Amino acid sequence: MRLSARVDYALRAAAELAAASGGPVTAEQLARAQAIPGKFLENILTQLRRAGLVRSQRGPVGGYWLARPATEISLADIIRAVDGPLANVRGERPEHVDYDGAARSLQQVWIALRASERSILESVSLDHVSRGKLPDNVRILAEDPDAWAS
Repeated sequence: MRLSARVDYALRAAAELAAASGGPVTAEQLARAQAIPGKFLENILTQLRRAGLVRSQRGPVGGYWLARPATEISLADIIRAVDGPLANVRGERPEHVDYDGAARSLQQVWIALRASERSILESVSLDHVSRGKLPDNVRILAEDPDAWAS
């Protein structure tokens, strides 16, 4: 799985919003906290706002905040908002890709890969990340990547 800089920045900014206690956080504060280029972050925040994941307010007390509780926003939600579907093959859903001959079973591999990504990214919320308390299955896999294979 390859994550774009846009996804990396979006996840980091969203984690900062999840960790913020209280009022709005400015784009400048988010950019500084996570060393994200300001203009790039503004575009990302616009995408997250359009996806209904963040809200914003202009003015001297303005800024951004999560549109829902951090426990209800998964990493998958953020990724889909800025990059589209989690797994695709040449821009197509794995179910819509057909192969012939010896490569026929690749479609099943792509479907399984997407399911595996989803099982992790949909189970981890912004709250988990911002508090540093990942679900047990993710923490165990991160501590022993070979555990999944056994």
